[in-house]
Amino acid sequence: MLTPSIEAVEAHDPLKAWRISQAPYYEPVGDELAWFAHAHRHRLPMLLKGPTGCGKTRFVEHMAHRLGRPLVTIACNEDMGAADLVGRWLLDAQGTVWQDGPLTQAVRHGAICYLDEVAEARPDALVAIHPITDTRRALPLERKGELLHAHEDFQLVVSYNPGDGGGGLALKASTRQRFVAWDFDYPAAEIETQIVAHEARLPHEAAARLVAIAQRSRALREQGMEPGISTRMLVRAGTLIGGGMPARQACQTALVAALSDDADVLQALRALVDAHFA
Repeated sequence: MLTPSIEAVEAHDPLKAWRISQAPYYEPVGDELAWFAHAHRHRLPMLLKGPTGCGKTRFVEHMAHRLGRPLVTIACNEDMGAADLVGRWLLDAQGTVWQDGPLTQAVRHGAICYLDEVAEARPDALVAIHPITDTRRALPLERKGELLHAHEDFQLVVSYNPGDGGGGLALKASTRQRFVAWDFDYPAAEIETQIVAHEARLPHEAAARLVAIAQRSRALREQGMEPGISTRMLVRAGTLIGGGMPARQACQTALVAALSDDADVLQALRALVDAHFA
């Protein structure tokens, strides 16, 4: 029996590289699993709002695996324009060839496309997604002269942090109102402790101390401090502790120094660490 070539496999399943083979760990904090499933059933575009590092991306990965759908993830940035999403003409040995962008691949073949921190993208990139978020469900490939109608399984999911005021980032109403939205936040203390203990393979008591530090840091935001310690940062600190690094040093590396350069903020964070890992 002949083994099919890589090219043959990719031709049969062009989204093979985007399929999630193992279930990503996710701890529900509310009805978000049912909400996503309902919206996915109708292929409604989704908007996830919440602070950085609170689990938005992991949630999308979890749901894509749960629903058995490939997930095309795009990390948006200030230099990303429409061509980076849709595609462009390229030169190769045979001449000029069109290359689909990641969004076009998802639209053409029926994947969930996830635009992480979508407010970071350039305005022309945001305008490019408008036709696929309304009843048209079509993507104009203007440079190619093609109107691509979305595969029946295609769905668009985007996320952003509305509280990230430092860069003045926001979504225009003309974009935001095309989505059904869900507000994310950091989990309650007990759930966040479970997450940190699981992800960092850390004893529950040590994970609880890390979470307590994070919750105090988030409360300091009311006093003008920068965004508090995220769940993602706690997992990294826990990983260092689980690997044998002293707890205070791990916190200094993964929490304190990583969060801010402001001298007053650093002093406040070190005091929190000392209070919990004396």
